[in-house]
Amino acid sequence: MKTAAFRRAAKASSVRCLGMALLALAAATPGTAQNATDSLKLPEDLTIFEDRDPNLHKPTAVVNGQIITKTDVDQRMALIVLANGGKIADEELARLRLQVLRNLIDETLQIQEAAANDITITKPELEESFARVATNFRQTPKDFAKYLTTKGSSAASISRQIEAETAWSRLLRRKVQPFVNVSQEEVKAVIDKLNASKGADEYRVGEIYLSATPENADQIFGNARNIIDQIRQGGSFAAYARQFSEASTAAVGGDLGWVRAGQLPDALAQAVAEIQVGQIAGPVAIPGGYSIVFLSDKRKVLTADPRDAVLSLKQISIIFPKGTGEAKANAIVKTFGEQMKGLQGCGSVADIAAKLGADVIDNDNVKIRDLPAPLQPLMLDLQVGQATPPFGSPDSGVRSLVLCGRDDPQDAGAPSFEQIMSQIEDERVNKRARIYLRDLRRDAIIDYN
Repeated sequence: MKTAAFRRAAKASSVRCLGMALLALAAATPGTAQNATDSLKLPEDLTIFEDRDPNLHKPTAVVNGQIITKTDVDQRMALIVLANGGKIADEELARLRLQVLRNLIDETLQIQEAAANDITITKPELEESFARVATNFRQTPKDFAKYLTTKGSSAASISRQIEAETAWSRLLRRKVQPFVNVSQEEVKAVIDKLNASKGADEYRVGEIYLSATPENADQIFGNARNIIDQIRQGGSFAAYARQFSEASTAAVGGDLGWVRAGQLPDALAQAVAEIQVGQIAGPVAIPGGYSIVFLSDKRKVLTADPRDAVLSLKQISIIFPKGTGEAKANAIVKTFGEQMKGLQGCGSVADIAAKLGADVIDNDNVKIRDLPAPLQPLMLDLQVGQATPPFGSPDSGVRSLVLCGRDDPQDAGAPSFEQIMSQIEDERVNKRARIYLRDLRRDAIIDYN
């Protein structure tokens, strides 16, 4: 189960470099890399007969006769820039272009292999998927296409990525998944381990995996550092994972799902245990390369998370009049706090609001985990009828939340037999998918222009 988390999304199927991590793992395993090098019988004292500028690359290619144009690369790059708020350093852009080209090559190979097996994605299917993406941006497909054009990308760029993901997924379901078997004993063993781990910490982890060999380890480490810097400056972790991670979870934004420390490589388990929810760690050296991890949530195995409690709340708020000075604002906050301390249950909220000239908003379906992080521990300790201390800002004014009811969550049950069996199948399908794509790269005829 050590690497189970890294192959969660086999059916979603990443279009990213599924096979390279396997190659890098062999190169980085003690004893294996040395034997492979020995078999090549390379001279120790060698001379390179052609000088090449390592920083000079031409971002186009022909893959088995199919052209990847500079426009293809530019439009995919624009999506990455858009996901990062348009803030990417020039030196980072050069590195990203190379990765984008590798991604486009993989997508081309996947579409070609699917077509060779009589699998094609129809235009109506692509249009339907594109419409779903547009809906996520609260736009019509037509308006979303125009928006992408204004940002230097296009609907075709997103559609190409959708086509590759869908075609590859169907190909795996046809040629790989039917030959993967999971026994009932294996599933039962996983269930027993879950029950034995009840109450242990469980983490919701995001991962960006970059494969490396001893020869390029320093370069890959630097690339990982650059990605971390971009994310900490406001870049989207999911967007970077989708474009650059070589793990199977790239297709789902790097999300490993809920995992326990024992399911992760030791180095990753230690890194995750040392950070808080919302923080990022890395680059973490693991066999075959480096990983960047993001901790999005934390809970106890098979134990109800109190943050899943559903609350009935009243919010009472006062907006500071325009031009309110600091002294006057502090006086308003003080009065507001004194009134809230005298609160006698939710029934008195309306009277206090009338005295203060405040507004009241009711909401009967709020999970604690959906509230801002600073408020969550306050709500966990609050009793029905009590209010939080005043909080706010100069722009939003001062406010308080009054707890009027709480529905505590039920104890979390173990995943079903079918869910666990599906997860194990996904892991095995994805392992074979990595080898499949590796072989496609090896056999491809690729001309770089």
